[in-house]
Amino acid sequence: MREPVQLTRALADEAATRRAGAELAAALLAADLQAVFVTIAGELGAGKTTLVRGLLEALGVSGPVRSPTYTLVESYHAGSRQLHHLDWYRLSGADDLDGLGFRELLAPGHWVLAEWPERAAGVAAQADLALRLDYHGAARQLSAAALTSRGAAALRRWMEGIA
Repeated sequence: MREPVQLTRALADEAATRRAGAELAAALLAADLQAVFVTIAGELGAGKTTLVRGLLEALGVSGPVRSPTYTLVESYHAGSRQLHHLDWYRLSGADDLDGLGFRELLAPGHWVLAEWPERAAGVAAQADLALRLDYHGAARQLSAAALTSRGAAALRRWMEGIA
């Protein structure tokens, strides 16, 4: 990757956060990524799970989309892809990821979306995309940065779709 690819945008409400998740799903599909690792940082209540819910719904996942706060991993199927929504909040460090089978989740055909990346920062640094949701008054602000060439391809598609 030559120059950083980044996106920042305001999200007025929960519906806008879900739409952003749907746009991310479309961008990942348009980039034809067979595997992707996305981290999502932000304070409690900032909309991390809401963003993931929008992404999963856009991919055709029906039924409840639960926060993986207690289960640590919630897995879903969308066509030939497996999607894994992880919550690292209760991890004490990267070593805990081995117990979750994290390395196996990064296989082709798997998309991994991990909340609370700061709990395993060294592993999170290997993500394709790093997202952050911050409070911005009554709304939220979404920031996205590509960390790999795969992430850059997806982020460019996302930016093209919303421009």
